[in-house]
Amino acid sequence: MFSKSEFKEVVKSMGLVFGDIGTSPIYTLTVIFLLTRPTHTHIIGVLSLIIWTLIVLVTMEYAWLAMSLGKKGEGGTIVLKEILVPLLKSSRNVALVTLLAYIGTSFLMGDGVITPAISILSAVEGLRIIPQFENIGQGTIILISAVIAIGLFSVQSKGIEKITWVFGPVMILWFAAIGFSGIASIFYTPEVLKAINPYYAIRFLMDNGIIGFFVLSEVILCATGGEALYADMGHLGREPILKAWRFVFVALVLNYLGQGAFLIRNPGSTNFLYEMINQQANILYIPFLLLSVVATIIASQAMISGMFSIVYQGITTRIIPMLKIDYTSGLLKSQIYISTVNWLLLVSVLFMMLIFRESSRLAAAYGLAVTGTMSITGIMMTSIFYHRKNRTKALLSLFITFIDIVFLLSNSYKIPHGGYWSVIIAMFILSLILIYTSGQKKLYKLMKLMKSKDFLEKYNQVYATQNKIMGTALFFTRDIERIPQYISHVMFRNNIIYENNIFISIIKSDSPFGIESSFTKEPAKGLKILEIRAGYMEIVDVEQILKDQGVGEKTIFYGVEDIFTNNIIWRVFSIIKKISPSFVQFYKLPTDELHGVMTRFEM
Repeated sequence: MFSKSEFKEVVKSMGLVFGDIGTSPIYTLTVIFLLTRPTHTHIIGVLSLIIWTLIVLVTMEYAWLAMSLGKKGEGGTIVLKEILVPLLKSSRNVALVTLLAYIGTSFLMGDGVITPAISILSAVEGLRIIPQFENIGQGTIILISAVIAIGLFSVQSKGIEKITWVFGPVMILWFAAIGFSGIASIFYTPEVLKAINPYYAIRFLMDNGIIGFFVLSEVILCATGGEALYADMGHLGREPILKAWRFVFVALVLNYLGQGAFLIRNPGSTNFLYEMINQQANILYIPFLLLSVVATIIASQAMISGMFSIVYQGITTRIIPMLKIDYTSGLLKSQIYISTVNWLLLVSVLFMMLIFRESSRLAAAYGLAVTGTMSITGIMMTSIFYHRKNRTKALLSLFITFIDIVFLLSNSYKIPHGGYWSVIIAMFILSLILIYTSGQKKLYKLMKLMKSKDFLEKYNQVYATQNKIMGTALFFTRDIERIPQYISHVMFRNNIIYENNIFISIIKSDSPFGIESSFTKEPAKGLKILEIRAGYMEIVDVEQILKDQGVGEKTIFYGVEDIFTNNIIWRVFSIIKKISPSFVQFYKLPTDELHGVMTRFEM
């Protein structure tokens, strides 16, 4: 079916994309039947809801519609914004879409905190099925889970490139194990197969009214991680993920049907997947438990790497402050480590474990952020298809968005049961994004930027009359038509002028990938303009680009903004600016050549 290279990519996507959705069977059905009685009719209805949620929200929304909307194969909420904004004519609509993208990004990060906590806790709770550990205390379960989480986050700085090749084969083994266990269980209760008919899902909702509606808030747990299909598209490409999803989808459906069949035969069960495996092959239970722990670690690792990518995307599109970034691979530029994000995430995960204590209670808070992200993706997709006059996809996307919103509304009941934590985290991230972006706009307006024409008049006068320092000086400016104050201070107030002066402008393009650099013009004697055009997902090595262009700089000047304010919002902005690495630190320019020029601004 596949060539050797295609097969490798499919295996790779198993480990990097499907960990979260792949480990959902550990807890999904167990949590659902805490809300509703496990009668024969209810079991068939719930199974039907799960199957059709996977079909509509994962296969149709992400695998088909969203993955058809990419920029050079890249996916994600910010990519949808980049596609949609050029199609809009109204500035109000652009502002609304931008806000939606910010909210979607914040929800994704809020959800990311719960994923490792619920995955690891639910796997470790499987210890209780082993006779010797059936009375193990919840405190011990939390301690073991915390040790696993600390170990996982501690190795991030060293890079995981050397062990990622293991992830795919382990996840294939996991999906094969849960798929075959499902088949074995279905064999004894084949009537569960009728759950494939959507009639039973609709009937369950109609018969159970408001309870059925709230059951949807737990059904969505089967689709958590579905958004990774689109978000991770840039790392692996569309085709390997789609091919892998066919195998994953079948394994998931078989396992959910198998668990349903097991529950029909054993209505008193409390931990369906582990009890089913233990009953089927007691001798293989401990190896399966260890496999499930490794699978949840892989799921958590995928989420951590995804979080680094989202934050980096936010930094390069200037919606998140610059943070210190380390590159953990000499071969793969996408392998990055952001220490601030890593340790904040670990603290948040441990906090979630301590607050909620049990995976079932964590599940009561899980899903709200996921459905929020899915709804925003649906709204933006519908708008793109509508503006592109693709009516068929626009109508289908509108229908899926309606289903997303139904799931989101059903999850609103989780807010008082712990769901408020994912909302608080998302709101905190959104507040930082809004304060940072608004502060940057305000600061830019306060800067007394000099028009290029006026600057060149002064520059030519100073260059002709003043003594020049030997060598080359570099200056960074966002826009070569409007010159920042710090350059005027250096050249005109302090009369510091070099023989060769180069203005460098780093311009982020609409595409995710590609780097081009060139000297565009020489507007005056001793003054050159170097433009670096980079995709918003690219890791830009400025030092290497300068070497490639034959630039041997003596000094690098850069601006430092000192903000003075009594406004509480701008104080927060000022703190963000102070604790964030500067522009030159972010691009890792040689420290012995740097000279910061401070300018005070009152906001």
